[in-house]
Amino acid sequence: MYKTTVNIDGMMCSMCESHVNNAIRSALTVKKVESSHKKGTTVILSEDAITSAQVEKALADSGYRITGVECVPYVKKGLFSH
Repeated sequence: MYKTTVNIDGMMCSMCESHVNNAIRSALTVKKVESSHKKGTTVILSEDAITSAQVEKALADSGYRITGVECVPYVKKGLFSH
C-alpha cells in the first residue's frame, strides 16, 4: 500500500473536496481518497505508487493547481500496535 499526499491550491469548500475526490477516483485505482480544503491537501491510499504526472493528469481539467506530491509506503496500524 502507498499513501500519496497531494498539496492542492484552489479548494475553497466541501464541494471542491468532492470534485477533487471524484476526479481522482475516476482516473486512478485507489482504496481511499480524502481531501481537506482547510489544509489544502488530498490524501490517497492505493495498492500501487502514484506519480505526480498521474495526479496532474487526473486533475488537469479541474481548475485546481497541484503544488506538491509525496508518495510513501503505507502500513496500516493495527488496533493494538504501538
